[in-house]
Amino acid sequence: MTPTTLRLDNISKITDEAKAREMLKRLRWPDGVACPRCGSMDVYKIVAKEGSKMRDGVYRCKDCRKMKTSNQFTVTVGTIFEDSHIKLSLWLMAISLMCASKKGISAHQVHRMLGITYKTAWFMCHRIRFAMQRPASKRMHGVIEADETYIGGKKRGFGNQSKFENKTPVVALVQRNGSVRSFAVPTVSAATLKEVLLENVHPSSHLITDELNAYRKLEENFASHRTVRHARFEYVRGDVYTNTVEGCFGLLKRGVNGTFHHISREHLHRYLSEFDFRYNRRKINDQQRTVRAIAGFEGKRLTYRDSLS
Repeated sequence: MTPTTLRLDNISKITDEAKAREMLKRLRWPDGVACPRCGSMDVYKIVAKEGSKMRDGVYRCKDCRKMKTSNQFTVTVGTIFEDSHIKLSLWLMAISLMCASKKGISAHQVHRMLGITYKTAWFMCHRIRFAMQRPASKRMHGVIEADETYIGGKKRGFGNQSKFENKTPVVALVQRNGSVRSFAVPTVSAATLKEVLLENVHPSSHLITDELNAYRKLEENFASHRTVRHARFEYVRGDVYTNTVEGCFGLLKRGVNGTFHHISREHLHRYLSEFDFRYNRRKINDQQRTVRAIAGFEGKRLTYRDSLS
């Protein structure tokens, strides 16, 4: 799918299934209906006969028919909506709610607002988060802030237990006046940070971090590396600061503490995708953000079994 400039109705207020399908069709195929399997535009709509149980919105691909393969499809085939028994209008409402909620919206809230079961709402939210993942097309460049935080359980018991025990480390990279990329990592070490930074940051970039020793071993990989000395209560020195990336962590933690309350280690990466998606589209309104989300759902499928791991 590609974002469209077509004037669309308020997605969150669409309750009619025919209007929901038409809106999705305009988003997915702005240049005309195309077969999701072979890409051919030599297709036609099947008109149901009177009394037939054929559902509305079914198309047939002539090229697939010649190859004697499955040639029928609808606008939901090849997206997160495929094989879903939930009304498409409810899907669109859920996507709109997630795109408009700055600190996220819980599955319990979606379950209450849409009148569906909690299990269904939980699965819908995870499918939407999965579809919000956007593969990086190129490495970040310019001034890059890097920092790490910890998400998860509280310290339990006494003794020499670390305050980070039961927590999952998260590393975030922010391009000044640009986008953020967040990663759940097993540990915060020089090896882990090197892998994340080299894969996502261009060597010509200028890196800014705190005084963590692990970053010092990576200085030679970038044009420059400057640090802000938090241990000396220094937070800004000219244009040397990590306030931008810390602001991203602030939004994430307010979402975790105030909305979700607990995020498991296994699912944290999907929540990071959700928060990254909203932050990277912060300069557009909620309606436009929802359209961008739907426009990126092409080829995104997540089964219930896969969502549990």
